[in-house]
Amino acid sequence: MSDFAFSVLDIAADPYAAAPQLTARLRIEERTGLRIHAVALHCQVRIEPQRRHYDETEQSGLQGLFGGRERWTDTLKPFQWMSCDTTVQGFSGATDVDLALPCTYDFDVVGSRYLHALGEGAVPLVLMFSGTVFTRGSEGFGVERVPWDCEARYQMPVAVWRHLVASHFPNTGWIRLDHDVLARFADFRARRGLISWDETVQALLAEHDEVAL
Repeated sequence: MSDFAFSVLDIAADPYAAAPQLTARLRIEERTGLRIHAVALHCQVRIEPQRRHYDETEQSGLQGLFGGRERWTDTLKPFQWMSCDTTVQGFSGATDVDLALPCTYDFDVVGSRYLHALGEGAVPLVLMFSGTVFTRGSEGFGVERVPWDCEARYQMPVAVWRHLVASHFPNTGWIRLDHDVLARFADFRARRGLISWDETVQALLAEHDEVAL
């Protein structure tokens, strides 16, 4: 039986990706000396929000996700950010491989809302691995499963995420709206002769502030 150890060497924004994507550089070690023919690798990436400190501004930004600070003992739990797959070529001993982490800036996704609320520091990640291992022996090929307990933790700098978002959405973000709501926005914009969606939202917010006063 093979014996694997996984570690994350680095996570960086992919500068050439057409869509937002991080790339995790993994090191995979096989510690029995068994020759590995290939690995069909699956990875679940989770964020462990309980493993870092939050300043007052971050606490305010996270209230919509986790509630008030007094509730965090119950609500601040690990959650899945994404799942991804790759194929690892044959190796003996150890190998380094890139794992693509496709990202979204959709604010309906919990991970995006969480990351947007962070200021400085790091994002505590855990990468949990599974998949199929193809081995090469004297009598042909063998098939094994990646052990269920294979995982690696990594402190990804918040700056990496911010650089990724800034390169694909400079000074902007986006949200999804129901078709009926979008139609009302479009009608309001047309009736007021507004030039952009930013101007439309600002006009609505201004009206709301006037009513509130």
